[in-house]
Amino acid sequence: MLNDSIAAISTALQQGAISIVRISGDEAFDIAERILTISIKDKPTHTIHYGFVVDPLSGDSVDEVMVSVFKAPKTFTGENMVEINCHGGTYVTKEVLRLCLENGARMANRGEFSQRAFLNGKMDLTKAEAIHDMVMAMDKNNARMAANALQGSVRKVMDPLLEKLLDIIANIEVNIDYPEYDDVEMLSVETVIPKCKSLLKDMDEVLRKANSGKVLKEGIKTAIIGKPNVGKSSLLNALLEEDKAIVSDIEGTTRDMVEGSVRLDNVTLHLIDTAGIRNSEDVIEKIGIEKSKQILEEAELVIVLFDGSQPLDNLDKELLSITEDKDRLLVYNKKDIKRYEGINISAKDEDIDELMNALNKKYDEYHEAYQVPMLQNERQLALMQNARQALIRAVDALEAEMELDLVTIDLQSAYYALKEILGEVSKDDLLDTLFSKFCLGK
Repeated sequence: MLNDSIAAISTALQQGAISIVRISGDEAFDIAERILTISIKDKPTHTIHYGFVVDPLSGDSVDEVMVSVFKAPKTFTGENMVEINCHGGTYVTKEVLRLCLENGARMANRGEFSQRAFLNGKMDLTKAEAIHDMVMAMDKNNARMAANALQGSVRKVMDPLLEKLLDIIANIEVNIDYPEYDDVEMLSVETVIPKCKSLLKDMDEVLRKANSGKVLKEGIKTAIIGKPNVGKSSLLNALLEEDKAIVSDIEGTTRDMVEGSVRLDNVTLHLIDTAGIRNSEDVIEKIGIEKSKQILEEAELVIVLFDGSQPLDNLDKELLSITEDKDRLLVYNKKDIKRYEGINISAKDEDIDELMNALNKKYDEYHEAYQVPMLQNERQLALMQNARQALIRAVDALEAEMELDLVTIDLQSAYYALKEILGEVSKDDLLDTLFSKFCLGK
């Protein structure tokens, strides 16, 4: 419903200096004036004014406020908007919201302000998602990626792909419907296939960068594995700079997964300290070892830890074997008795500089990725994959010498999938799902 006016608290509902109650819709100014001591309809847009909120029924003063006025269409939602800046007590803020709701506003759904901005053409869907990412960002780099998306980085990725694909489709359609046009390039299977394959190459590059972006946003699932009592828990504690895992000289102390996250220069590692892998008759320890093997299967990076003061035994060699196909780093503990070339540390003394340097060097390539326009989330990636698959079907059909007018069905499917990334051919249920993840008042 875009013909009603909505209201919500747009700041965190907690004790603080200032809270903001936001109203948007055709009647936003009327609703605000019913509870304010000042008139705002005649005020210039994008200005702020001093006044009081009063209860129109009792006449009681509720709060001393500053009122921001935003007139359509140059507003966040594209509608008339009012933001009442009141004192930050939870009771006062709720009272201001209550008066807005009692005087003509409806309580906004989660994300409804951003949803109205999208529906009113103030932003595309990727920018709306970037707002959510900005709110949820837990570090500088995630915030930087969200800021890039807010500035239209996803559209910069999509526009060239859409232009190339639309050019292919349009030329085929013209060739089919108006073969007599002399000023339109005559397309054949031989000319369309290279164009489609060139576009596929562009899509693959977009997906490659997007997968790097996924790593940047979500972090890397990292398993620390090794024999019992090799120093895995000490290493986890050193990486996290806290005593999170139990450290003991007794073998088999770690029987469950101990987790934590460490922020490197360019990526986050989600660390999991696993139970030491060995043959054991202890029922509980055996369960922990099985969990370790499962974690190893799922891990995107494996840190294999060895006792650097001892020769590698059969169990060490087994660990090398089962991690052979994994992205891994081989690390040797007890560097004061160094026997091996490579990454040597002293986990007990928290001397892990060589490992940190190796990790930062390994992911140094991601440094520039924060500045590169790229797709931002699973929805966008899935749609890009759908578009790619449709384009592959089109190429297969062309190579099978099918008629061009039949091939356009798959080309159009690819086009619509790309457009849906921007939300330009989206469905209501998609929008409801997306915006329901937002905060109230956003």
